[in-house]
Amino acid sequence: MLILSRRVGEAILLDGGVRIVVLGLDGGGVRLGIEAPPSVGIVREEVALRIAEENLRAGATEEARRWLQTLGEPSPSAPPPEPSGGKADPEAGGNRR
Repeated sequence: MLILSRRVGEAILLDGGVRIVVLGLDGGGVRLGIEAPPSVGIVREEVALRIAEENLRAGATEEARRWLQTLGEPSPSAPPPEPSGGKADPEAGGNRR
């Protein structure tokens, strides 16, 4: 893991045209802005984990394994399907920016 110190307004550049800018500090957190080409997927880790869990429950184990590999997580075996009685999670839709 590379650890960098940045101040508000400073940026980090990644291959593929990705730019991460520190927008501000908020209590114990930091606000980041991410600029990336449309072909680069951006999703919060907790949302990606939720997507993988839902894919496992739906029996889409290969899709779940792909999400978990992206996050560097081990691929668990698929749990038995559970009945779905709740509403869809709006955050699991993968808001990009």
